[in-house]
Amino acid sequence: MKILIYGINFSPELTGIGKYTGELAFWLAEHGHEVRVITAPPYYPAWKLDKSFSNWWTSKLEFGNRKTFNLGLNLGSLLIYRCPLWVPCNPGGVKRLVHLASFAIASFPVILRQIFWRPDLVYVVEPPLFCAPIALVFAWFSNAKAWLHVQDFEVDAAFNLGMLRGKFLHSLVSWVESKLMHSFDLVSTISNRMLQRLLDKGLPLNKTFFAPNWVNVSDFSSLAPAARAPYRKQLAISNESIVALYSGNMGRKQGLELLGEVAKILLSASSPIDLVFVFCGDGAGREDLVACCNGFANVRFLGLQPKESLPDLLSMADIHLLPQRSGAADLVMPSKLTGIFASGRPVLVCANDGTELAEVVNKRGLVVPPEDVTAFCTALVMLANNVALREKFGSAAREYAFKNLDKNLVLAKIESEMRNLTGC
Repeated sequence: MKILIYGINFSPELTGIGKYTGELAFWLAEHGHEVRVITAPPYYPAWKLDKSFSNWWTSKLEFGNRKTFNLGLNLGSLLIYRCPLWVPCNPGGVKRLVHLASFAIASFPVILRQIFWRPDLVYVVEPPLFCAPIALVFAWFSNAKAWLHVQDFEVDAAFNLGMLRGKFLHSLVSWVESKLMHSFDLVSTISNRMLQRLLDKGLPLNKTFFAPNWVNVSDFSSLAPAARAPYRKQLAISNESIVALYSGNMGRKQGLELLGEVAKILLSASSPIDLVFVFCGDGAGREDLVACCNGFANVRFLGLQPKESLPDLLSMADIHLLPQRSGAADLVMPSKLTGIFASGRPVLVCANDGTELAEVVNKRGLVVPPEDVTAFCTALVMLANNVALREKFGSAAREYAFKNLDKNLVLAKIESEMRNLTGC
């Protein structure tokens, strides 16, 4: 197949949409397909352009058609086009819209050139929905099938979290979103509740597809205490201490201020426990969290870590932390959950009862109401003091990852659906 992938985030971004879109593109090319990607220079989650990339129009052939006998794969090709964009230091509201529009405008002539390549499939990733109109026009001219993959319902989340306001604006944007989604040949998303939301927006069942985020479970094969050593040594944390880890994007929808409050409460508790918080990542909310935890002896900070270090990082934890604002319930499924489950460690999540996130974490960790500091503290102390419970939850989490989230299993299903859609 000839597959054109169109989206603002891509490898080598280490978190979120860029990570998964990059892995999908490389996997498809490694399995014999011709893949072209139109994207931007990496900037997420720091909201700062990577200095090793030019903020201009560039193209790079990652590899061409050739056979590699040592891997037993018929390699296709992967060509990556990067288009300039404006990146605001403090994203939000109008600035975010201008940011997205800058990429849409800069990428327009590049995607038009691909008409002569005549791909079989155009695969568009949301966010941003800004890319959808251009992709649909391109698909029509090139006689290609159009697939929209929804990682986040950005429109609903923007209004629920107060980033955009106004009934008229909400109605208008929702109407545009619905029209765009109905124009695609297939729309996929990453959780069952998000799939149901597509149906609630009027899409027929035969135009939807469940495509969860994935993890290479075999990368997390070393779960022995030795796997915890490198990061604990780096951060001056003893092997006897309980580590509570948050790792990933430090953005607005995460509700990270809760973590600072919890660390402060447990630091000054009358019966303190040997618990160390490690906050790893980058994003718009990092500086506020650092300021909130200034001088706390029970908190360590790390920047984003290399992809190859992720198994060691996640396996260092005894407990994973996943705060989330209530307004984001069922609009997103945190991508970091895949690695958490694969690490074989329990997770403490903020989610409302009845949401899919709460259901997925059930029996693999603990769930407390969003933004409830007291409940979060109580659940964290319970896990910290109960080794058997942590092991029970961690074992169940890893088993779930093996059965449902393994990278090759998920990507093979996506490839099969692409073949069914295009007839190739």
